[in-house]
Amino acid sequence: MPSDTVPRAAAFFDLDKTVLAASSTFALGRGLRRRGLLPPRTAARSAYAHATYMLRGADHLQMERMRELLSELVTGWDTAVVRDVVEEALEDVIVPLVYPEAAELLRWHAEFGRDVVVVSSGAQEVVGPVGDRLGATLTVGSTMEVVDDRYTGRIERYTYGPEKAAVLRRLADERGYDLAASYAYSDSMTDLPMLEAVGRPHAVNPDRQLAAHAETAGWPVLELVPPPAAARSLAAVPVPSPVAVGTVGAVGVATATAGLGWYLARRRRRP
Repeated sequence: MPSDTVPRAAAFFDLDKTVLAASSTFALGRGLRRRGLLPPRTAARSAYAHATYMLRGADHLQMERMRELLSELVTGWDTAVVRDVVEEALEDVIVPLVYPEAAELLRWHAEFGRDVVVVSSGAQEVVGPVGDRLGATLTVGSTMEVVDDRYTGRIERYTYGPEKAAVLRRLADERGYDLAASYAYSDSMTDLPMLEAVGRPHAVNPDRQLAAHAETAGWPVLELVPPPAAARSLAAVPVPSPVAVGTVGAVGVATATAGLGWYLARRRRRP
């Protein structure tokens, strides 16, 4: 356990595909559609983006596209309605998507006296409640401008790439963390700045680029088994008509969704 002679360390976790077996924002889709906040065409684009993200991971270009999609999605939404959707989905939809091994890892770090910090590009409105539910000490997500209790569509802070490393350094200054003694966990090469900011980086279910980098750098690689809810969540993804999909294409959605099903089944078989 930490003492006055032991460096104050923290454990930093990405959220989507690291702690959760899916996108936290996408998990809200059903509730948003029920409230009329997600029209069919937008739902189709969101489904395709999520399937592609799950299957191939996210590079810089895709993360920027996801940022644009998030900005477009939330413009005009009532913040109270969004809070209600998150609260409704938390226990029934989002928590069942948590990797059991990841939840155990968060508890393990907490038992050793380390602060557990979830740092995600997802919206803070989702990241905060999920992190609280998992017992995280702190949560840092992307924040969006609000005027008169409605989202304007302007993203004030996009917690992605180098911004995640900046968050770690700021917290180290504010809370006295020794980053050289701290841990970080992520699935994506886009989080390389965060992983390189600590002395004990870990790749979790890494994308191809991060897996190659971890092997070269000698970083530990964790392969987590998706919970059953991940497959059920995939089965609930609507494959829309060509009219609803527009420029995305129904065939592309169906192909990406089928590929994601193969991916999840393959991960369940892996030790």
